[in-house]
Formats: sequence, C-alpha cells, structure tokens
Amino acid sequence: MHDLPAGRLLGVEALVRWQDPEAGLVPPAGFLPHAEETGLIARIGEWVLEAACRQAAAWNELGLMPRMAVNASSRELRDEGYAGRVAAALERHSLAPGQVLIEVSEASMHDFDRTRRVIERLHELGVVLALDDFGTEHSSLARLRELPVQVLKVDRSFLRGVPGDAAGASIVRAIATLGAGLGMDVVAEGIETEEQLRFVAAAGCGFGQGYHFSRPLPAAQVTPLLTSSLARSRRADRGPARSPAGSPR
Repeated sequence: MHDLPAGRLLGVEALVRWQDPEAGLVPPAGFLPHAEETGLIARIGEWVLEAACRQAAAWNELGLMPRMAVNASSRELRDEGYAGRVAAALERHSLAPGQVLIEVSEASMHDFDRTRRVIERLHELGVVLALDDFGTEHSSLARLRELPVQVLKVDRSFLRGVPGDAAGASIVRAIATLGAGLGMDVVAEGIETEEQLRFVAAAGCGFGQGYHFSRPLPAAQVTPLLTSSLARSRRADRGPARSPAGSPR
C-alpha cells in the first residue's frame, strides 16, 4: 500500500496462495470458495492472521513497522470469538492494534446484524477497519453509514479502462469524494499503469496498491522494498510517513 502524494510504501496486504504439487500455484478464487463452503476457511484464516502478525513483528524488529492488512472471511465475521483471536495474536506478537488493518467485504455481510457486532468489537480493540471492494454491492452506502470503518478501498473493477473509460473515471472520483467527506482514507486497488496512478491521485485517492507497484511477493522480497522506502523517507526529513487511518481505513 503506497502513499500516493509522497510516493512511499507504507504497508502490505497478506495474500494467500495454494501451491498444488500438480496444478502449481492456485489463486484464491480456485480454493477459497470451497474452503468457505466446507468450513476450512476458519483454519486458513487463523493461519494467515498468525503468519501476518509474526511477519509484522519481524519487520518491527528491523525498525520498519509497516501497516499489515489481513482479509477477514464471512465465516470469521459471523464468529463471536474472532475479535478475541485477533486480540490474542496482537498480544502474542507485541503489535499495536493500529498497525493491523482488517479488511471486510460487503459481500461477506449476509447476516449483517451478527457481522456488525463482530466488526464493532474489532473497532473497540483498536485495529483499523477497511471496507474492501467498495461499490460492488447494491447496499454499499447503507453499510458504509452503519459500520465503524476508517478506510474505503475502491474496487479494482472500476479502474479497468480508466482514465479512458469515462463512466469508470466518474465512479472513482465519486467514491474518493464520498470517502473524503466522511473523513475516511481512500485506497485505489488494482493500479496497473502510470496513467491510472496519475488519475487516481488527481481524483483524490490518497493511497493505492496494484501491479504497477509490484506483483505479489514473498516476505523476504518485500523487506528490501520497505527498507528502501524507509530510507527515502528519512532522507526527505519530513517526519514519520502518514498511514491510512493514521488516527484510527
């Protein structure tokens, strides 16, 4: 996740892939829906949360301290014990709650009342909350009003063809304006070209992520990127780099 005005890498998102011995590297769409149906998603989610917090702690030891984003599944968001597991992971790895960003998608909120209770507990814990894939569900504005989220992530589907796609460009501008009006940080997902980068920055998206910056990488290859970004920040002598929801999405 990059601070677009400053051009700095501020955080990372934990991604999961399945290395199948025959099929090779399987993307999330190839196995997560089945994991949701069978209930295995809870075990996968616990493993991802633990691995992400452990890696964040290792980066902290190097003085890097990036924001670590982790996706919560619909099953986890219906589990009354999920916030407690997040709190335990933070304590186990000596992480400040504000260093961790939990991403929730509106598509996962079928049982909204139950999900909202879990999200409110996460908010009370102090973790940063992001509404992922914003704009892809018909009731997005209603959900946005009712949930204690601090970060709005513009779905990558709206950036396809931007800036040439006038409709997509208008939607991105509208979401950026909405987020700013609500005092939220706006992250543009799926930035793949320099033209898209310039467009979303001009549209008011303060943060961005996508293949234009980097393809998904193992943690060992992310470390030098974080180190380089920190070094540039120190040379600029502008104080600590701002992060999405610096005052807790």
